[in-house]
Amino acid sequence: MKLSVRLLTIALVAVPAVPALAVTATTGTAATGTATAATAAPATVAHYTFDRGATATGRVAENSGRGTPLTIRTADRGTIRFFTTKTGRYIGFPARCARTATFCPRALLQGSDDPDLDPGVRSFRWGATLYLSKAHLAGSSNVVQKGVATTESQWKLQVGATHGRAQCVVVGRGNSTAYIVRSSITVADSKWHHVQCVRIGGAMAVYVDGVARGRVAVPATLSILNDKPLRIGGPNFNTNSDMYHGYLDNVYARLG
Repeated sequence: MKLSVRLLTIALVAVPAVPALAVTATTGTAATGTATAATAAPATVAHYTFDRGATATGRVAENSGRGTPLTIRTADRGTIRFFTTKTGRYIGFPARCARTATFCPRALLQGSDDPDLDPGVRSFRWGATLYLSKAHLAGSSNVVQKGVATTESQWKLQVGATHGRAQCVVVGRGNSTAYIVRSSITVADSKWHHVQCVRIGGAMAVYVDGVARGRVAVPATLSILNDKPLRIGGPNFNTNSDMYHGYLDNVYARLG
């Protein structure tokens, strides 16, 4: 099991050719400040630590007891790799492909259309612990999402291609406007970071390692509700998909 800490616990391990740093963060307790309000304690509705690895059929366990397992999906012989540390496991996605590549390994994790992940107008928090370098960036890197911006509604965490900033995105039902808050600092710096998105009422904020790094107003009536599955590491396997190419741990969502 991973350690439970207030913000971040850093574990040094010797893993050749991959990040030697694994981070564990509490899921959702760091969101304080201007974007929060007096609300009931959030309930974790999905949490993936990856500590159990994957089954022979490519299933990855859910750890809160409330969410659903993930299924590993691949294209062009892509794989999800599991790396073991002293405190648990984290995962790695296929490397970015060259622009001229005709064969491009890809992989993502897919959950179900879980109604607990459709917050409507309720307070909602989602995030992950991630490791990226600039070399991992190829277009926007989609970390975790439910929904598609052009269909119904969406919530998403991604990393921008130009500056490597964490971005929280929401799109409401009946309106194609995407509301985006970008962190003021990069997270593509070859270090582990805990990134959290918080939507409460008419505001959305992004936190990096427990510190507020950006805030944007959103309509308090913006409702997120769709019939799409949860996806981690990419939206789909289309030619121009915004795949994630780094390392990932502790993906979660909290309702309330």
